[in-house]
Amino acid sequence: MESYAKVRLIAIPGFMVLMILEWLVSLWKGKTAFRSMDTISSLRSGSTNTLKSILKLTIVIISYDWVVDKVALVHIETTWLVWVLSFIAIDFASYWSHRLAHSVNIFWNRHVIHHSSEEFNLACALRQTISTFVSMGFIFLFPAALLGLPADVIAVIAPVHLFMQFWYHTTLIPKLGWLEYIIVTPSQHRVHHAINDIYLDKNMSAIFCVWDRIFGTFQEELDEEPCVYGVKRAVQTWNPIKINFQHLWMLAQDAWRTEKWWDKIRLWYMPTGWRPADVLQKYPIDYTKDAHTQVKYDTKASTALHLWSWFQYLLLTFLMLHLLVNIAQLEIVPLFMYSGFLFLMVYNYTTLMDRDSTAIWLEIVKAIAGFGMISYFGDWFLLDNMIGGGTILMMGYVILSVLAAAYFVVYEIGKNPAVSLQTSK
Repeated sequence: MESYAKVRLIAIPGFMVLMILEWLVSLWKGKTAFRSMDTISSLRSGSTNTLKSILKLTIVIISYDWVVDKVALVHIETTWLVWVLSFIAIDFASYWSHRLAHSVNIFWNRHVIHHSSEEFNLACALRQTISTFVSMGFIFLFPAALLGLPADVIAVIAPVHLFMQFWYHTTLIPKLGWLEYIIVTPSQHRVHHAINDIYLDKNMSAIFCVWDRIFGTFQEELDEEPCVYGVKRAVQTWNPIKINFQHLWMLAQDAWRTEKWWDKIRLWYMPTGWRPADVLQKYPIDYTKDAHTQVKYDTKASTALHLWSWFQYLLLTFLMLHLLVNIAQLEIVPLFMYSGFLFLMVYNYTTLMDRDSTAIWLEIVKAIAGFGMISYFGDWFLLDNMIGGGTILMMGYVILSVLAAAYFVVYEIGKNPAVSLQTSK
């Protein structure tokens, strides 16, 4: 856990620098690469994924090192060739895991968050799942285990492989010539995130695009077909926790509503988007039939609400970094309580971003939880060691958060509860 925290402490500032650079370049080029609320939602998705990883809420049915010990045909020494083969094996496994997520209803739920942004920028790369509770990665790494590729090498390469997928989430980099035949590029990944019919479920490779070319899922970005981003069934919220479970909730509702027992069972494993005929007729859902008629979700928020949302983002980022720095000093109970507070913080202010009046009651619950933790532990999780009077500042924050939510609910949301939508054109 400590090593994971150290990696994140390095990665988070690096990602932030690159996103700021992309934003500045987009301003210089006169392109709209970011929208305020969408960007905050993306960044907070990354935070919730980090918190889930810290808490180790994913059950590993069979670990890779166990598979290597039990089924490896040979055991090989660690050489440069082993590192290369391990990277290729992870990339191969990533392709098939990714393709499965696009192909089967139940597995789409863990991936929809990554596609949910209706913009395409480096921030949306951070939209990572918190809804995967059972890991089955060993299935696609089985060939690597048979070859005896060492578990410690796989463990080192896996996060590096993941971070290498960050850079190509941008509209600012054009096609890259001969590199388009070797690696996944921004152009190829723009296609992957597009909801245009010709682009759907294409370009699923992570690093080497050869897998798409071999297995028939490659599609070039076409000048005459500009990419439109998002998902066919628009999420219609800035709340990343809601987004993570929307599809799962729809499947559960369909399983309850359908009359046929066979449909109740098979709908989870049918192709993505499949619904029982009786449910489809009684409970139709809205989805984008023509990508070029897409209407983007965009709440009608005041400048004050935008500024408050960014303040909440900055404070939560600081608190998460504080948690990562002090993770070795926290026992399991305070670790879960601190992380739970941060999850609640994300849920609350993204609910306010959605202009949902329940935000005020959520903030009251958060305030009670915050003061309860301070009363129980005597301080705010060693924050006073970093900042003099840190606990007092946290007490001030939770009170301010309630007052701010009350102001926005009464004077902004209450007077004009509607949300505005803007077309993608």
